[in-house]
Amino acid sequence: MALGPHRLMVRPQDSHDLRLHAATLQIDPPPATTRWAHDVFGNSICILEWPEEARTDHLSITSRLDLTHYPAGPALPRATLDPAAEFFPFSYASDEMPDLARLAERQVPDPARLVDGWARRFSNGRMRTLGLLETMTQAIRNGFTYAARAEEGTQPPTQTLETGTGSCRDFALLMMEAARSLGLAARFVTGYLYDTGTQGMVGGGSTHAWCSIYLPGAGWVEYDPTNGLLAGTHLVRVASTRTPEQAIPMAGSFTGTPSDAMPMEIDVTTEVQPERPAPSLRPATG
Repeated sequence: MALGPHRLMVRPQDSHDLRLHAATLQIDPPPATTRWAHDVFGNSICILEWPEEARTDHLSITSRLDLTHYPAGPALPRATLDPAAEFFPFSYASDEMPDLARLAERQVPDPARLVDGWARRFSNGRMRTLGLLETMTQAIRNGFTYAARAEEGTQPPTQTLETGTGSCRDFALLMMEAARSLGLAARFVTGYLYDTGTQGMVGGGSTHAWCSIYLPGAGWVEYDPTNGLLAGTHLVRVASTRTPEQAIPMAGSFTGTPSDAMPMEIDVTTEVQPERPAPSLRPATG
């Protein structure tokens, strides 16, 4: 078979909460060209291309990351939240709203307003914003059944509500659309879950999905409704997008005969390394 172009989202952005020390890609068969770019959201995208005449019976892509994660912890959003946003409902600042508008719009049809009705259960009158979102996160964690799905795509939030089951990406989209129905800006997040094996978490061993909600002062606060996690704990963010379809970890094509069809296997392994000493800060001279 001949390999067509492939698009990867595997490299996190270096930031204040994630220090990327090294990132390597091993690809077999090797591509003719490897090109890096930023998408419309600023995520790192890798484009792989092979010669048209090249033929292969396999494709192996191995991404290795060495990073230090500094999760915010549940206390930080409370400490930094803008007082004007402490209680819901609130309004975003006029200078931020143009940038948040598309992220606050509903993206999935809901003609019967099922998601709206479900979200209103958590917004009875004036209440603390963080409490509302934490309650919504835990309601998905405790009220729905997790089921890993190999099928392509993300199921509509209405289907998740009706069946009571879903994968991590389905639960993330449900919380995003519920938050958007309340006027909050939300993003889809793809990355990896560090599962210690002692907290009953699900979604490890593969790519994982969750969401982030924009809260003035605190910024983009991460919520994992699959596991009831808040503020990035155990979550290694690779990319953030407006919709799940924009955050596919790997996409590509190949041409060949029907007998060339190959199964796809994904395996994510995380290891804890000895803690690195904190970098020393010295005053600039000269």
